[in-house]
Order: sequence, then C-alpha cells, then structure tokens
Amino acid sequence: MPTWDDAVEIGLRFPEVEVGTSFGTPAMKVGGRGMICRLRTNPDALVMRVIDVADAEALLKGRPDVYFSTPHYDGWPYVLVRLDVVDPVELSELVEDAWRLRAPKRAIKAYEAEQN
Repeated sequence: MPTWDDAVEIGLRFPEVEVGTSFGTPAMKVGGRGMICRLRTNPDALVMRVIDVADAEALLKGRPDVYFSTPHYDGWPYVLVRLDVVDPVELSELVEDAWRLRAPKRAIKAYEAEQN
C-alpha cells in the first residue's frame, strides 16, 4: 500500500519538485507554483492534478475503486486517489503526469535529455 512518503519519493525524482504544504496539508509543487498533489485525510487520499476534466471523469468512471471525487472537486481537473488501493506503478505514472502538466518546458526537456 503506497503512502505519502512513497508519493514524495516518486515526485522528488523530477526536477524542481518541492515538498511543502497546501491548505495546511503536505503537498508537492513544481517550482513553488504548480501543485502536483497534496495529501488529504479522512479518508487518506491524494488530491491529484490530471490533464483536464474529461481525464478526471474517465478515471472516476473507469476505476471507482481507486479514484473518487467530492463536490468540491467536481468540474475541476483533480481526482482523489485512494492510497490504500492504488497500484504503486499507477501512482508513479500519475505523479509523473502531474509533474509534466505543471513543470516548465525547460525542466521537462532537461529531464528527458537526462533519461536518454
């Protein structure tokens, strides 16, 4: 079962990711500006940035055991991810996708050059 610490370990693999807070809870941001995700309690879940509202809706419909929403997030490009059931590989992909959405293009280029 992944934890917040596992999500942070994944996030810190990417350039310019910082751990801080958002709305009084632990969060990861890129360059202090774009939030990748934050921890939510009751139940433990990640508030995760996704591509757009259509992507959020697809995740919610396709995997309701893993993804859910609350009225606060409906209509926004965010999903709540149940940490107690998300696959670690899937979590890694979610964090990378969220980073790519928020990271400056130069950081993405530098990361990709490093990987090749």
